Amino acid sequence: MEKPEMKIAASFLLLFALTFTLSEAETTSLQLKPRAFESFNVSYIQNLGSCSYTVIITTSCSSTKYPRDQISIAFGDGYGNQIYAPRLDDPSTRTFERCSSDTFQISGPCAYQICYVYLYRSGPDGWKPESVKIYGYNSRAVTFYYNTFIPNDIWYGFNLCHSASSSHQQHIPQWFAVVILGFVLGALLQA
Repeated sequence: MEKPEMKIAASFLLLFALTFTLSEAETTSLQLKPRAFESFNVSYIQNLGSCSYTVIITTSCSSTKYPRDQISIAFGDGYGNQIYAPRLDDPSTRTFERCSSDTFQISGPCAYQICYVYLYRSGPDGWKPESVKIYGYNSRAVTFYYNTFIPNDIWYGFNLCHSASSSHQQHIPQWFAVVILGFVLGALLQA
């Protein structure tokens, strides 16, 4: 292949890779919005060991001042290890007060990397969490950003789990793959 044809082919390849990466990043950002999970079932809880989790829930400044709603949480990993805590709320201690953070120590089955969290709210007031941060024994801390009011009487949150077999694999970030591709194409064009 002559050099001008090689440059054109390399340019198209780089443009295609960049377009794919940007569209994939856009898809990921769309998936990071909380949604309702009508079929979520908290009855499936394994009892494999006992681990402690620290959960920090920050309530938005645009939330109800003192919600009286009943609030529960469920979270877990891609292997079916689920931690469930009913009734985190306590109106007498101003739990989930507007512009505040509440810290909970929750015990449950030992999980690997936490990849889903659901909140459940039942009551008349409404509640808007800003974020939920979970620290676990076998996993790094993970933060889920809500910044939206939780609908009444439905599990609402995030499920970012992939298949359990792929959840422990290391993946190359797409932006890094494009940079490497750019270096390779640059070297080919210099030859």
